[in-house]
Amino acid sequence: MIKDFVNLRDFSGEQLVALLDRAAADKQRFTEGPLPDDLDRQVLAMIFEKPSLRTRVSFEAAMTHLGGHAIYLTRDDIGLGSREPIRDVARVLGRMCDGLVARTFSHESVEELARHSPVPVINALTDLSHPCQAMADVMTVREHFGSLQGRKVAYVGDGNNVARSLAVACAKLGMCFTAASPAGYRLDDEFVESVREIAGPACCLTTDDPAEAVAGADAVYTDTWVSMGQEEEKARRVRDFDGFQVNKLLMAAAPDQAIVLHCLPAYRDCEITDGVFEAHAETIFAQAENRLHFQRTLIHALLTDGGGE
Repeated sequence: MIKDFVNLRDFSGEQLVALLDRAAADKQRFTEGPLPDDLDRQVLAMIFEKPSLRTRVSFEAAMTHLGGHAIYLTRDDIGLGSREPIRDVARVLGRMCDGLVARTFSHESVEELARHSPVPVINALTDLSHPCQAMADVMTVREHFGSLQGRKVAYVGDGNNVARSLAVACAKLGMCFTAASPAGYRLDDEFVESVREIAGPACCLTTDDPAEAVAGADAVYTDTWVSMGQEEEKARRVRDFDGFQVNKLLMAAAPDQAIVLHCLPAYRDCEITDGVFEAHAETIFAQAENRLHFQRTLIHALLTDGGGE
C-alpha cells in the first residue's frame, strides 16, 4: 500500500498508470455531475512556504469536491523547522488532520514530514521535485495523443525540479525525454544516469541545442528561467538562456503536430513568446486544469485506500 506521494521514483510504472487511469475516469465522472463526498469531515493541512495559484486552488477545490476541507498554513503560521521541529509539526498535524500537503523549498523537509506523519503526505513542490505537476503533464499528453508509450517530450530551459520529475515520469511510463539547457543549468550527470537506469540509455538525453531537442518531439515543454528564490539572479539568467526561448523559429524545428506545455506562470517573450503561448493556450490551460483532476484522485486514493497496491 502507498502512504505518501513524495517522489515519483518511489512508484512503479504500473502504479502511475493506475493513478492516471483512475484520474481520467474521475475527471469524466466530474464532468457529468458531483463526485461522491467520500471525504466528508476529513481535513487536509496544506503547508505553503511558497505561494502558488494553481497548487493552492487545485488542492482546496479537490477537497471541496470530495466533501472535505483544506486548511492553508503559511510559513508565518507554523514556522516549519524554525519555531518548532518538523517532526513535531508532522505529529501534531497528523493527529488533527487526515492528510498533509507541503510546498517547500527543501525536499528534505517534505521527506521528514512523511517520516513522522501518521497520515499521508503529498509533495506539492520542493526545490528538488514537483511530482504532481509531472503527473498532470503526462495526463495532458495522454489526453491529447491517446497514449504515452514511445512519445517524446522535449524540455527546453532550466534543469530544475519540474524537469527532474518530468524526466522520471517519462522513464517510468515508456516515454523519451530530452532536455536542452545552457551550460551550468543542465540536469546533472548522476541524475541523468539514474533515470537511464529506469528505462534505458535512450530515454533521457541532454543537449545544448534546443532545435536538436525538439526534433521529432510530440510535446515541447518550457518553464520560467527564474524560479522563486532566484530573483536576484534574473539578469544573469536571462543572458545565460539567450537562444533557449520557445518561439516560432524553434517550433519550426518540431513536428507540425507537436503540442506546447508550460507549468505556469509564463513570462511572455522571455522563455516563451506570446504568439507561441497563445497558439497553444488551450493545451497549456488544460494542463493546468489537470493539476486539479490528478490531485483530486491522488488525495482520494491516499486518504481512502492507501493509493492501491
